[in-house]
Amino acid sequence: MVMNVPILSPPARRLPRLRVVWSFARPHLGTLAAGLFLGLLGSAAGLATPMVTKWVLDSLGASASLLGPVSVLLLLLVVGLVVLASQWILLGTLGERVVLRARETMVRRLLRVTVPALTSRAPGELVTRVTSDTVLLREAATSSVLGLINGAVMLVGTLTLMAVLDLVLLGVTVAVVIVVGALFTLLMPAIARAQGEAQEHVGRLGGVLEGALRAIRTVKVSRAEDRLAERIADEARTSARHSIRAVRREAVASSLAWSGVQLSIILVLGIGAWRVSSDLLDVSSLIAFLLYAFGLMEPITELSQNVTTLQAGIAAAGRIRELDQLEPETTAPARITTPARGDGPILELRGVTAGYGPDTEPAVRAIDLAIPRRGHLAIVGPSGAGKTTLLSLVLRFLEPRAGRLLFEGRPYTELTPEQVRARMSYVEQDAPVVPGTIRDNLLFTHPDATEKELRAALHQVRLEDEIAGLEQGMDTPLSASSLSGGQRQRIAIARALLRVPEVLLLDEATAQLDGRTEAAIHDCIRAQAAERTAVTIAHRLSTVLDADTIVVLEGGQIRASGTHSQLLAADPLYRELIEALRIADTTPAKRG
Repeated sequence: MVMNVPILSPPARRLPRLRVVWSFARPHLGTLAAGLFLGLLGSAAGLATPMVTKWVLDSLGASASLLGPVSVLLLLLVVGLVVLASQWILLGTLGERVVLRARETMVRRLLRVTVPALTSRAPGELVTRVTSDTVLLREAATSSVLGLINGAVMLVGTLTLMAVLDLVLLGVTVAVVIVVGALFTLLMPAIARAQGEAQEHVGRLGGVLEGALRAIRTVKVSRAEDRLAERIADEARTSARHSIRAVRREAVASSLAWSGVQLSIILVLGIGAWRVSSDLLDVSSLIAFLLYAFGLMEPITELSQNVTTLQAGIAAAGRIRELDQLEPETTAPARITTPARGDGPILELRGVTAGYGPDTEPAVRAIDLAIPRRGHLAIVGPSGAGKTTLLSLVLRFLEPRAGRLLFEGRPYTELTPEQVRARMSYVEQDAPVVPGTIRDNLLFTHPDATEKELRAALHQVRLEDEIAGLEQGMDTPLSASSLSGGQRQRIAIARALLRVPEVLLLDEATAQLDGRTEAAIHDCIRAQAAERTAVTIAHRLSTVLDADTIVVLEGGQIRASGTHSQLLAADPLYRELIEALRIADTTPAKRG
């Protein structure tokens, strides 16, 4: 029968996904029970209506009063309306709560995933799982489950009352339902596969579109609008193709169900008329039976629609469950066995080797580096030398394959990532801004900063006058597109300085600044280095010539270290980098 349709095949894949659906439904069992009760009450009212109609017809035949049966019919109508409205509101509210909890859970999980695990996925695809897939999950965890139960109760109740009225006509009806149910069962796995593939391509579409919008300037300059649009449209067409396949199969399934009911009605009408003419059945019973036969379409349709909805929700649950496979960062407090040292280097890397995947070549190899408590340490080298990887290790975005890192003499393994990062500030290479106002961005690392501290940080990066000139000042809303690259970098630096960190890490933090502003920023960095540690990565060596220590990386290894004058005298690669800088600074631009 239709009720026994398998939800997904094979069971080995189905059960984990069902557990995901159950995990979001379980906290709302009380509300689900209330919704089920209302649904059953509505089903009872619906099942009673044909029998009361038979009562009306029998009263007419016996010339009895119609007040009783008509009053009951009106009462059933009112009960049905109240139950329908109440269940709709209840399940709608519950559905939104399920979506809210699912999104909160997924967002918290995503933000706790390791950086390499996150960057291995397209952001748009992850966003789709939080937005679109949770909507599909809502129906699976709430209304579709109750719909299946209500539909099953209505189907069983209808068939039972039909049996009470006439067993012969029931046999005809059941035979048709069994045939339709068998065909329906065969179609369900194909519908589930098509829905899952459609959702997968929607996620890919989101990833490609998000990347295109992020690089929109490059897209336009490259005149790649049509090519990218075609690529995105190809994903959309593939998704639509799978969705259309699912819709067609759903249409076949629904048509089979409808045709089965219509066929049973025709057979019931013909055989029933013959039984009435043979005095084997009275007219009122035939009419009541026909009403049940007409109503039989409702529970069968409800079952088929809810099975389809549950299939889509389970497919979405599978995509949501994939987020559990992303490696989370360590959040449990570590067992500390090593006391912190108040003297010596604040950070140490001892024999550290690391890479971005188990099957990839190491990005850095056998790194031994001691970073002092005060002073400016610069890391330089050709592109791909491993400079940013070193900062990722220090910030614990990346775990070493070999060797170990220490903070104040304490191994990183005894500290959580949060404990390490609480002592540091970081300015990323592309200096991203967070949604909100300029003030929101400044307060991002130090929510309790005062107005005076905010203005002081802006003054240090020469942004105070520019911000003061805006109509809304620091409360001006902004986005990445509303700021120049230099302004973004200065806001990011001010945001890092507000925190007053023990270790300030800057990855190409002044690459987009003009000469005067860059000089002011470096004065600020020197002032910070006098009291704490400043570590900078630079491609433009002019920005780090006065660093206390310069570390030269090549091929993922430390090639040399020392002051500018020491390296200039002793290291050929450093001299080559400096010579390239001099050529760039002294060669005049060609006139076109």
